[in-house]
Amino acid sequence: MKPRIALIAHDMKKDDMITLAAEYVDFLRGCHLTATGTTGGRLANEVGLTIDRKHSGPFGGDLQIGAMLVEGEIDAVIFLRDPMTPQPHEPDINALVRACDVHNVACATNVSTAHLLLAQLRTASRK
Repeated sequence: MKPRIALIAHDMKKDDMITLAAEYVDFLRGCHLTATGTTGGRLANEVGLTIDRKHSGPFGGDLQIGAMLVEGEIDAVIFLRDPMTPQPHEPDINALVRACDVHNVACATNVSTAHLLLAQLRTASRK
């Protein structure tokens, strides 16, 4: 079964997400990818990935992905958060990260943990 990965990045982290996705593009092409609106658009346009795009985070995209996670439709989340910039939808962000904890879904919130998570998923998919 193809890994189902959600990709989310705050505005100041979107360039990091593009760089990360470009490094793992061959692996990510074999995954089912879901992303919030702007992040998904950039991943499709700049990296060439096929993305199931949800709404932008502030307009409910985080909640849409959270609902998918609760229904067992997401295996891992990469959520590159910007801890230095206040987010108007902070409760939605916290709810998504909490849902990852409640449902035991791996969640990387920075580039270092995202590398670890993607490398492990790539290795596991080769078995």
